[in-house]
Amino acid sequence: METQLAQEFHVTYFDADCGRISSEIFDSLKDAERFASRNCLGEESWAVIDAVAVGHARIAA
Repeated sequence: METQLAQEFHVTYFDADCGRISSEIFDSLKDAERFASRNCLGEESWAVIDAVAVGHARIAA
């Protein structure tokens, strides 16, 4: 069995409309940035993007 490291992007954001902090996970930084910018519309809104290394196990055939 072989383990490969990959990266995913976690976007944590504040939705001022409902007053909640939420998060979403994306495979690409571009998608994470696009999502974050769509959710930062008002002065009270914010978003943080974290790059997270994750391991994916591969089983040799």
